[in-house]
Amino acid sequence: MQDTATIIKTADLAGVDMMEIGIPYSDPLADGPTIQASGTKALENGMSLKLLFEQLADVRSHTQMPLLLMGYLNMLMQFGIDDFIAQCKAVGIDGLILPDLPVDVYESEYQAKFEAAGLHVIFLITPQTTEARIRKIDALSRGFIYMVSSAAITGAKKDISSAQVEYFERIKNMNLKNARLIGFGISDKSTFDTACLHAQGAIIGSAFIKALGGSEDLEETVREFVVGVRPRSEVAR
Repeated sequence: MQDTATIIKTADLAGVDMMEIGIPYSDPLADGPTIQASGTKALENGMSLKLLFEQLADVRSHTQMPLLLMGYLNMLMQFGIDDFIAQCKAVGIDGLILPDLPVDVYESEYQAKFEAAGLHVIFLITPQTTEARIRKIDALSRGFIYMVSSAAITGAKKDISSAQVEYFERIKNMNLKNARLIGFGISDKSTFDTACLHAQGAIIGSAFIKALGGSEDLEETVREFVVGVRPRSEVAR
């Protein structure tokens, strides 16, 4: 339960550009079996949002890479939106991924508060998202757009299909003002490299968590996983 800061620091040193920190939740709608299981285990261990903020209290003395919290709106409401924003600001969180936060509710109720605290809210799009909605999200966003690679929950996939590449290129050709990062199903160097050909970057979640779950040496596992996906020579480039 106390490994949060160690994972963040080690990932930064290994060459990760940005870290998405999951807030364990009992009903993670967008997540597949691996992340669901890790969240359940974390909750059984006594993990909470309050404890997470305590673990992140001095994280900025160890890393300056962007840090995002990923969770669900109910958790923020239970914690208290204003208290949550204050804690994010205190520990140096840069952005939020809230898959169940409707765009119109964000715009009418939360945008002013989050932007005043310097928090970028990251919205997700899928192959089925309409052009009008994508452009609305692009107009509201200040960080990046999270491109869900397919109409599915999180979890490792073997490869990227031609239909997915067509989707990636369609969004690329929209010339959005925000950067695009591709996630869901990105699990290894091959899928990471392919995704990065069509966007500014890619996000790996389930495969990383699975590697941590079988680790006997956490720091070494993190280093090996990151370097296996993105060798140090590529980081330097």
